[in-house]
Amino acid sequence: MQQLISGKKIDDDSRKDAILEVISDKYCRSILENTREKPKSAMEISGETKIPISTVYRRLQTLHDNKLLAISGSISDDGKKYFLYKSKVKAISTSYIGNNIEVEIVPNTC
Repeated sequence: MQQLISGKKIDDDSRKDAILEVISDKYCRSILENTREKPKSAMEISGETKIPISTVYRRLQTLHDNKLLAISGSISDDGKKYFLYKSKVKAISTSYIGNNIEVEIVPNTC
């Protein structure tokens, strides 16, 4: 059975450009895919994707700045801050027809 996926179309050209730049980055795509099902820490993401931890932190910030990643946090019993990251995106589709670029985001409801 085929499932119809509907998302939110992006109208703002600068937002479209930012999203296209993000999804063109293999590390950003890998992080979004890795955090789609459940929230994970930066160390878990780094270990599972084999992306260096410094690169993970930079891409996490980029994804969060572009509203594609949710951050939740808590403080452990020993006083350390602990952040978890989860993809807000299930799918991104783009099309280019003539001079018009369409970008549609399907939100992650997991």
